[in-house]
Amino acid sequence: MTEARAASPDQAQLLERLLEHGHLVASGVPGVYGHGAEFEDVRARLDERLSSEAADRGAERLRFPPLLPRHHLESSGYLGSFPHLAGTVYSFDGDERQAREQAELAARHEPWGEFQQMTELTLMPAACYPVYPAVAARGRLPVGGVFVDAGGAWVFRHEPSHDPARRQIFHQHELVRIGEPEAVLEWREEWADRGLALLRALGLDARLDVANDPFFGRRGRMLAANQQAERLKLELLVQIAGPEPTACASFNHHRDHFGSTWGIELSDGRTAHTACLGFGHERIVLALLQRHGMDPGAWPGSVRAELWR
Repeated sequence: MTEARAASPDQAQLLERLLEHGHLVASGVPGVYGHGAEFEDVRARLDERLSSEAADRGAERLRFPPLLPRHHLESSGYLGSFPHLAGTVYSFDGDERQAREQAELAARHEPWGEFQQMTELTLMPAACYPVYPAVAARGRLPVGGVFVDAGGAWVFRHEPSHDPARRQIFHQHELVRIGEPEAVLEWREEWADRGLALLRALGLDARLDVANDPFFGRRGRMLAANQQAERLKLELLVQIAGPEPTACASFNHHRDHFGSTWGIELSDGRTAHTACLGFGHERIVLALLQRHGMDPGAWPGSVRAELWR
């Protein structure tokens, strides 16, 4: 069992305040929380603001459940890069006697996984993942490619922590661009600037930096170094609590990885390039509560005007 990452004193204090004000509801499992009414109201307004920004620029709205077919996860290469973060869905597969044994073990809080079998589903690791096969199934892209708003979907990462900004399950608002290489890269750069402007308009001291994903193992360290050197991942960093700033949004350039994986073709038959950006709803709301106070009704008028439109 993965041990939960410890919280810094500032992170522990922030979590205590969030629980006291009812913004978060403890579940007993590190990194899994319910949301109070005010927290969820701000999160929902942020979700709609991001979707509105995308719609104004021609995005097609698609929504998917927080489950991904296992075949899609296997095809994506995720398990080769992030096996430590993946979550799979198991279900009971046995007879009545085994069902009774499972229930007895579970009632005593003892391991009962021997009665479970892997299903055809996994937990969603990134909200962009179902977009690529869905677009590929349509055939060749129209001229100019596509721009998809996948919304603020629930995603899962197995990294338990007592830091309230590091969740095992959270909302990731994904926007996806699929098209010609130059257009995709230009779109990524434009949205990185747009995201920075939005967070600063919300009164957050955000900065944009080159980053890398938490790849697994020795090979992962090489991939991370290459990713940084080639500026394939950018992040918007905001100080929430603790010694280091927190990534509240990321902007990723995949080149032709997903285009090749799913056979996504441009209108002229070439392999499409892709980029995605993900805003972490919960982290942005936490940053707002930490910066402006635990009562959203008392936030500065300029900040409220950005969300209460």
